[in-house]
Amino acid sequence: MTKREAVFSKDMENKKVSVVRLFDAPLEQVWKAWTTAEILDLWWAPKPYKAETGLMDFREGGQWLYYMVSPEGAKTWCRVDYHTIDSQKSITSVVVFCDEKGNENPDFPKVYWKKQFSQPDSSTTQVDVEISFDQTADMEMLLKMGFEGGFTAGLNNLDEYLENL
Repeated sequence: MTKREAVFSKDMENKKVSVVRLFDAPLEQVWKAWTTAEILDLWWAPKPYKAETGLMDFREGGQWLYYMVSPEGAKTWCRVDYHTIDSQKSITSVVVFCDEKGNENPDFPKVYWKKQFSQPDSSTTQVDVEISFDQTADMEMLLKMGFEGGFTAGLNNLDEYLENL
């Protein structure tokens, strides 16, 4: 298995971050890893953080409410509102920082995600992620919070998970 790298591109003018990542696994396994709470909890957070699902309702109009917990026990809650789901092809959602009940924290930006899944061959899956923002300042805030490093670490965790299936 080859080491895969996430390819990030930032488009400040259009307030978008794009990430392309290949996985050495079939589409069905990669899709399941992005859409199943128990599996997301295994890879989503960059180590040494851990992700814990509070609620997962994976359907159009549903939500994923989760938190990342630091080694010291501090919790950061997020809510994913699923807008469109085309099975094994794409997911669009809006992500907000929130409290444990899912109430949005207005001090942080809304983040719009579009994830597209494709299978270049029978053993490789490509995930194209487009993340957009209402304002350039929102994009800059997320990037300053370490998004690129954290997301890359999570994607590497997903590689480890898929290797061990």
